[in-house]
Amino acid sequence: MANGIIASYKSWLKYRQTCNELNRLTNRELADLGIARGDITNVARRSVGY
Repeated sequence: MANGIIASYKSWLKYRQTCNELNRLTNRELADLGIARGDITNVARRSVGY
């Protein structure tokens, strides 16, 4: 059970880190990556397998 909690927490940390890093980019930089600002949460979720 503890392993599941730890794994969930690590996934959440990776999700937050991804969101934070993408939110620091300008709209132009996001566009260069093919990401719209409104898609950041979806991209972050996919990065952790949600």
